[in-house]
Amino acid sequence: MITLVHERAQDAPAIERLLDRAFGPERWQKTCQRLRDGQAPLDGLSLVALADDAVVGTVRLWPVAAAGRRAALLGPLAVDAGWRNHGIGGKLMRRAIRGAREAGEQAIILVGDAPYYARFGFTADLTSGLLLPGPVDRARFLARELVPGALAGAKGPVVAASALPHVRRAA
Repeated sequence: MITLVHERAQDAPAIERLLDRAFGPERWQKTCQRLRDGQAPLDGLSLVALADDAVVGTVRLWPVAAAGRRAALLGPLAVDAGWRNHGIGGKLMRRAIRGAREAGEQAIILVGDAPYYARFGFTADLTSGLLLPGPVDRARFLARELVPGALAGAKGPVVAASALPHVRRAA
């Protein structure tokens, strides 16, 4: 049986091992990593999927500002190879989206497989005016508004929220 729980400090080593297996060492070179460097995931919004006590899936949300607007950066989402095709990724996504909305996030952005994330309401249309701190395949740069109009007309950089005091979250 799979249980979804909020990420706990003791999950960190297992999450890192899972991410290493899923994405390899090149994950540290990805553009989105620039937005995660030096930050902690949003408390209470990052999740793990447990099979008994083993971490078999993870999704994290990070505080960012998209053209000065409060948003959350989703990723990475990963499921252990032995547990794929059991709906764990979908469960993690739905819970992460619901949690972000309940926490008052305005939008979620990510870089990922557009056909996969489209089923959760993500589209590249919402990111057309946004810029990441490095190269990105525009077709994979996606967003979902949690508040209607949150990204309407947004033009400018996506930065770590700590860079802009007015979008910082309470600890």
